[in-house]
Amino acid sequence: MSAHGDSGNGRGPDLPIAGGPAPNDAPAFRLIATLAVAGGLAGLLIVAVFQWAQPRILAHQALVLGQAIEEVLSDPARYDTLYVAGDALTKEPPAGTNPASLEKVYLGYDGEGAPVGFAVQGAEPGFQDVISLLFGYDAANNRLLGMTVMEAKETPGLGDKIIKDSAFVNGFAGPTTPLVGVKIGAGKGAPDEVDMITGATISSRAVIKIINDRLEQIGPLLRAYHPGGGS
Repeated sequence: MSAHGDSGNGRGPDLPIAGGPAPNDAPAFRLIATLAVAGGLAGLLIVAVFQWAQPRILAHQALVLGQAIEEVLSDPARYDTLYVAGDALTKEPPAGTNPASLEKVYLGYDGEGAPVGFAVQGAEPGFQDVISLLFGYDAANNRLLGMTVMEAKETPGLGDKIIKDSAFVNGFAGPTTPLVGVKIGAGKGAPDEVDMITGATISSRAVIKIINDRLEQIGPLLRAYHPGGGS
């Protein structure tokens, strides 16, 4: 056996030449190309899934909104979508604008074609997160027709009662505006009072504030609008 302990050639073990690539190392460009192809395929997959899902998401959102409009306006025979354009409501979006980007309200009609009220959307922070809701408003008599929470992430068992507590939800059918929130049993029976939920006063007040703020912003436009004749 060789004194060097090699295989007998007397030269010792073969080593990589200094500065050369290590045995079995893939060239860098091959790794980059592989990553680029994988990234491209992932991007195409994301785009394909988005294009497949987006119309379905929009259709579902439209269905949910339509059901909410019917709920807060007590099943109108039909309703029109109106666009907020400056200081007026219009049936058609202003020329050159994207309808999806415009604020909208919905005017419901009874079976004889008489207007029954507007459905208005609003959203503001609650206790945990943003509360999004829709409410019905009779502009001629300055009173609410109903309210439904569209989205909220309030505390389960407490704040989420703004959705689940039927007494609270039903309390938004009939009161005049601006609303005044009162503790249960502490009200004076005034027409503008809404009983808040015990243990969820922050969430209750948030709902009341959303409605009051929206009507302060858009109420004059609703009261000035005349179906068939614009504003």
